[in-house]
Amino acid sequence: MSFAVTLTDDSPGLADVPGFKLAGVHCDVRETGAQRRDLAVVFSEQPAVAAGVFTTNDVKAAPVKHCQAALAAREDFHAIVANSGNANACTGVQGWNDCEAMAAKAAELLKISPDQIFVCSTGRIGRALPMGKISAGIADAVSKLTADSAHSLDAAWAILTSDTKPKTVTARFEVDGQTVTVSGMAKGAGMIEPNMATMLAFVATDAQISKAALQDALAGAVRTSFNSITVDGDMSTNDTVLVLANGQSGVAVDAADSEAGVAFRDALGQVCRSLAAKIVGDGERITKVVTLHVNGAPTEAAAEKVARAIGNSLLVKTSWFGNDPNWGRVLDAAGYARIGLVEEKLDMFYDEIPVIDQGTPLHDNLPQWKEAVSKKHFTITLNLNLGSAAYHLLSADLSEGYVQFNKSE
Repeated sequence: MSFAVTLTDDSPGLADVPGFKLAGVHCDVRETGAQRRDLAVVFSEQPAVAAGVFTTNDVKAAPVKHCQAALAAREDFHAIVANSGNANACTGVQGWNDCEAMAAKAAELLKISPDQIFVCSTGRIGRALPMGKISAGIADAVSKLTADSAHSLDAAWAILTSDTKPKTVTARFEVDGQTVTVSGMAKGAGMIEPNMATMLAFVATDAQISKAALQDALAGAVRTSFNSITVDGDMSTNDTVLVLANGQSGVAVDAADSEAGVAFRDALGQVCRSLAAKIVGDGERITKVVTLHVNGAPTEAAAEKVARAIGNSLLVKTSWFGNDPNWGRVLDAAGYARIGLVEEKLDMFYDEIPVIDQGTPLHDNLPQWKEAVSKKHFTITLNLNLGSAAYHLLSADLSEGYVQFNKSE
């Protein structure tokens, strides 16, 4: 038998998972006086196994280094403390000291060890954290920890920066009458390009799994979700995905080839893909979400290179914004990926509408092309007819609003 996974979109978030408590509070990290939540605490009542995937940027924020060190040092964890509004990136020794101070403050209040706490930050680069405000915020959040769904959404709001809405999702499946829950929350809207993106994603589960198996499962889920999206082609200093598994369900999912293990990896993948899609859909001032399918490539690496060339092309992205089915720009971008395309073998579609057939444009379909690319979400399929490998990328257009929003901090 197989275990069916059900997905609840826009769920309350991590409080859906038994044994987890959350809070999100305002402590004015941005120092503007604005009354917006900007600090979150996620707490597992019992020790949890953890896994993480982080930015590959050479310039890594102090919280990323802190999380990586914590993950390498021990097996059991209890909490995540995360702030928005300040990335604590490019802050030197002070940045590391501030991470340790955040962990120490939370540990004191939660009565756990500081090295059982992950610290995450997101926001403006190059400024020291206002630690007086951060410390007060941690105390406030810890005092409000609860499994209540409203507080779970408060936490999801608290990690946002330029996002317009929280991003949450929950997946469940049953094994011998026992429900296993996998739930996630994320932030991200700009500087979105793997590996990974200006994003934080926190996932909780009550599945029982080893650290090694959880890390392997997360790596697989990230590869087809957070690492298959782009908004503007910019990689961040703070990208972090963390999973905490408290084992409370008692359902063992270590074996990747067991029915329970397959269901868990399916659930984790669905949660990550849903959150990734929400990130692109909430991209800074975007008007279009575009799914790119590159098929028939000689290798997956070649397919990915073509997809990213198209998905990050400024000329292609601006044509999407202008509702212009400019397939010439798409093919130009595919060509400068330089993986050995043969123009006479190319097939291309907007949604299901043929654009190119064996390198020959089908101009009679122009009205249908325009109709397709005028939609808020459409698909471009490019078949290279050079092999059997494929890659799929979720991208977005580039609008005047994006330029206005990002021209100054």
